[in-house]
Amino acid sequence: MTLNLVPSQYRNVSVADVPVALVPDRLRSFLLGRPVYRRTRYIVARHGGASAVVQVSKESEVPLFSPVTSVSVLAGPEQTAFVDAPETDTAVPTQLARAAARLAPGFRCVIVRGRYGHVSFILDPAPIRIRVVEVVPPWPPKLADQLSRVLDLAEDLPPVELVPRLVDLDELAATRPAEHYLFPCRAGQPASAGVSYLDEIPERAPWTLVGCARSRSIHDWFYGGDVPMVDMCPRRLAEERTGSTPVITKCCLLEDRVVSEPGLVVVPWGASMAQIREGLGLALGSAVADPVPP
Repeated sequence: MTLNLVPSQYRNVSVADVPVALVPDRLRSFLLGRPVYRRTRYIVARHGGASAVVQVSKESEVPLFSPVTSVSVLAGPEQTAFVDAPETDTAVPTQLARAAARLAPGFRCVIVRGRYGHVSFILDPAPIRIRVVEVVPPWPPKLADQLSRVLDLAEDLPPVELVPRLVDLDELAATRPAEHYLFPCRAGQPASAGVSYLDEIPERAPWTLVGCARSRSIHDWFYGGDVPMVDMCPRRLAEERTGSTPVITKCCLLEDRVVSEPGLVVVPWGASMAQIREGLGLALGSAVADPVPP
């Protein structure tokens, strides 16, 4: 069984109302020898409000139309749902999988009529899960948001489900109670009593630093001396992972490259979208799709 089967282009999919029942023998008899467009590889066959998906081979792909030489039914009407999702770009596998999970959970094949009226389908959806370890604020979580934006345009990547693990900085700081905290920057976090921000180089106070190795180096540069510290490095937090789901996180000690090790990908703290895409590809390279339930 091939999981996450999605046509490479929506032009490979034809939609046809057929005058026969959507059973393999009837569909083969009706379609064999009929001319189809040279780019057609799949046919969404519709009859009486039901749908089925078939794969066809043709005599040739040179002329504009060519007769069908073989027919394989990929999903019958009892396994197939046809849904409307005008906001879904049907050329993007992750968007197709998202629409299938939301609008037709439990179906083996989901046909989606989406943005621009284009029709495509996903067969045996099993999005690949990737855990995203990040600290918040800011909101939205930047790394998770960047990954989502890449996936919303990625026509050449398999369906992905992001699983954020968000660590709240206030809650993390509270693991070491103090009257005054020093955070690396505001990052969407409002100022409050007993809070300062390292990037503003405030006057020295008896604070507890909530930061990482780079924050500690900056603190030592300006202030010197020992300082109590709560480590907020997402890379260190990601090392506490369990299970086989690949993890993407970030680290400010990386400035211009993406690194990976088994099960873990780390991008720079201020990663570009190109670096986010690179990291996503590395994570997918070590991932396995979830099995389809029987």
